[in-house]
Amino acid sequence: MEHVSGDGRRLGGEAEEPGWAVDPDDEWGVAVIATVGRQLRLRREAAGMRAAEFGEAVGYGEDLVYKVEGGKRIPRQEYLDRADEVLEAGGLVAAAWEDVKRVRYPKKVRELATMEAKAAEIALYECHIVPGLLQTAEHARSVIGAAQPPYSPDDVERMVAARLARRSVFERSPAPALSFVLEEGVLRRPIGGKTAWHGQLRHLLEAGRRHNVVLQVMPMDCATHSGLDGRIELLKFPDGTAVGRSDGALGGRTTSELRHLRVLELRYGTIRAQALSPGESLALIEQLLGET
Repeated sequence: MEHVSGDGRRLGGEAEEPGWAVDPDDEWGVAVIATVGRQLRLRREAAGMRAAEFGEAVGYGEDLVYKVEGGKRIPRQEYLDRADEVLEAGGLVAAAWEDVKRVRYPKKVRELATMEAKAAEIALYECHIVPGLLQTAEHARSVIGAAQPPYSPDDVERMVAARLARRSVFERSPAPALSFVLEEGVLRRPIGGKTAWHGQLRHLLEAGRRHNVVLQVMPMDCATHSGLDGRIELLKFPDGTAVGRSDGALGGRTTSELRHLRVLELRYGTIRAQALSPGESLALIEQLLGET
């Protein structure tokens, strides 16, 4: 399970980029985007349009057209929709989005999102940052953008979009049981500035009031607790299986072995018992919100 707290190279003059760069290590993604690009090129040539002419018609530069057609760029939905209109494809080009959207985010993020989409229960203790599933776009952008060595602006935007897409887990039906424990210190660090942090605290309150979410805060006056060696994540599935990982156990590797899961469940259960109650936790967040 990838720790993605998870997840186009739009540099100044490249704001018109129609998508993100393809990860060469993502074999399935490479194959899908190469196929879509090839079909776009064949349709453009069949229509008797040069790349520059086509680019002007869809609103992008010639170089970007070649990147998409060469399988080097993941096209966004609006690009495919516009291409469909220009090429009079009757919806066939636009329909390629169904394949593209499955590979638009990094492979490891897709794998995590797939597991979260299947889980009946998700439990997460996070000690350094707000969990990815609870982050606003502004907060996620600040956290990801602070990495060293730094990601390109393109990669930052791609990971932010991927992280936000994972939040669809909150809208699932039937709703999964979601449990989060955050450190109070995390809630006192205004990452991204006052305005962005105000929005993040408000988002935490909204999430914590959902009927299927239990949000707790580990107070700073708790001298010691079972999560001091790092984050803990547990996902349980409807068939009774589960996976988990912890920064302080098994080298951070994902495990599905029962004996390892029991240790993680014990640690997480102890952490929850040592944390503030859900009601006390929301009251603390409200207090911090009033101070921002």
